[in-house]
Amino acid sequence: MRTVAVIGAGQMGSGIAQTVAQHGIKVLLSDVELALAEKAVAGIDKALARLVSRDKITPDEASAALARITPVADYAPMAEADLIIEAATEREEIKRKIFEAAGKVLREDAIMASNTSSIPITRMATSSPDPKRFIGLHFFNPVPVMGLIEVIPGLATAKETTARTRMFAESLGKQVVMAEDEPGFVVNRILLPMINEAVFVLGQGTANIADIDKGCRLGLNHPMGPLELADFVGLDTCLDIVRVLYNTTGDSKYRPAPLLVKYVEAGWLGRKAGRGFYDYSGDAPVPTR
Repeated sequence: MRTVAVIGAGQMGSGIAQTVAQHGIKVLLSDVELALAEKAVAGIDKALARLVSRDKITPDEASAALARITPVADYAPMAEADLIIEAATEREEIKRKIFEAAGKVLREDAIMASNTSSIPITRMATSSPDPKRFIGLHFFNPVPVMGLIEVIPGLATAKETTARTRMFAESLGKQVVMAEDEPGFVVNRILLPMINEAVFVLGQGTANIADIDKGCRLGLNHPMGPLELADFVGLDTCLDIVRVLYNTTGDSKYRPAPLLVKYVEAGWLGRKAGRGFYDYSGDAPVPTR
């Protein structure tokens, strides 16, 4: 891959752009407004500077990576991209609009990928210009740190598309897990029911936030408790994924925990909002219940 376009300059899109650029590939980064893409590039600059300060990369490597990232205002420049990665919010209607718009400039030999964490690839491929060249490419947050990428072919995805996508993922120094096109794929199919169940346990008064997270950290040897992890992911994102699992499978075991719905409705979305299951307004996170 010589040029990769990333649509969506939020936390995931910025992380993807940074990672791709650090591996010598030109990146076109876009969002609904050019100013948002420019702000994301400024954030990447700071992230690279932190890596320099920790002696993880050299100043020259940071400058070279930043120079490979170009914020763009629309889809037209993406006509040169070998790969277009959609990294928008986990809402299918939004993603479909992006596929339709970006599909108008997609080169005949280029691949379109979705960074979805749960939505079926086969279903979304119908909004792309060529389902044979459409695939799931699920990065994990924070992208520059996490060593895994899930590659998810849809029913119509060509073997060549899968092979090229896997090769690209591995070129970023990541390990690859191949997943069938089932809701939630592998990791989130396992993780989100656990997070959702932790919220049920909290809502039913079985234990408080601190003890639920302590129990999972020490009893399951997890580095982070499920409620702390939910705050890190974003409670709105967690709820979106659980709803995809529930609505797509129709299985009641994926029913969203009522307390999770309430927190999202209250705007308590986790770290990014300053409050979720923990309050982040002080020097250290404090459980809210």
